Amino acid sequence: MAASANLITDVPGVLVGHAQDATLASGVTAVIFDAPAVASIAIHGGAPGVRDTALLEPEMTVERIDALVLSGGSAFGLDAVGGVIERLRASGRGFAIGDARVPIVPGAILFDLLNGGDKNWSGRAPYWDLGFAAASNPARDFALGSVGAGLGATTVNLKGGLGSASAVTSGGYVVGAIVAVNSVGQATIGDGPHFWAAPFEREAEYGGLGWPSPPPETALSMRLKTDALANTNIAVVATDAPMSKGQAKRVAIQAHDGMAHALRPSHAALDGDLIFAASTERNPRPPTARELAEIGMIAADTLARAIARAVYEATPLKIAGALPSWREAFGARG
Repeated sequence: MAASANLITDVPGVLVGHAQDATLASGVTAVIFDAPAVASIAIHGGAPGVRDTALLEPEMTVERIDALVLSGGSAFGLDAVGGVIERLRASGRGFAIGDARVPIVPGAILFDLLNGGDKNWSGRAPYWDLGFAAASNPARDFALGSVGAGLGATTVNLKGGLGSASAVTSGGYVVGAIVAVNSVGQATIGDGPHFWAAPFEREAEYGGLGWPSPPPETALSMRLKTDALANTNIAVVATDAPMSKGQAKRVAIQAHDGMAHALRPSHAALDGDLIFAASTERNPRPPTARELAEIGMIAADTLARAIARAVYEATPLKIAGALPSWREAFGARG
């Protein structure tokens, strides 16, 4: 196996592409599979925005997908899926129906329309083109922080962003996560620099600060960015372990523990928190029931790390009144 980059692309068969518009203050991230992948979804937030996700349920006919899309732009961002589909169609990808090929590309969006970027476009929304561009440059190495679907993302007190991480299970299966963090709540504890995801950190990937000792009195107080439906954390977890759609759905459900570990609150009516789970099946050995449970557990841990990395690596929007990044607020302590 290639050396770990601590990214979802450590999972064999996964590539990632970004496209963004600084003036728009929004963007798109495309997760491209080099061969059709088994996938499912678990939606635990109350305000999701999705496209073509019904087919991911275990009882549905289509077994595999070509890509997944994470986008800013709220409902407008669902157009990004069309751009990714067109790019994949042009390269000969897609579900064969007679002589026709239809790329299978579910997607999800987050709400970043009020972050100060110029959303006053005329004519067609820009997300189709951003999706096409994101699918045109997928790679194993990709940037974190204020890029792609994470460009316009925010949290209660800090700039949000795009994060990723990876790990290997005791049985040798590779697990990775990628997430756009646009939460109604906080990734950090109280007014300090410490991350809720601190216990899961590896090699000081988000500052190595651990948990505060003692914790601040306000640590468990609820702070919300807004009372509106203006948030959403959208993620993909992937593994090379072969599995069915039903097993992938269970991994997606388990992976939601990572959101609960890393964000406070999570899964609220104000969020559209959702996770796609995918298998590239590049490891030929089917996992046992015990190993499947471990894959789900590691997916949750890896997602928690990816959430913290998203905030840790973010840079502020160059817009008046924009939230500070973690490094702006706490960099001297990182």
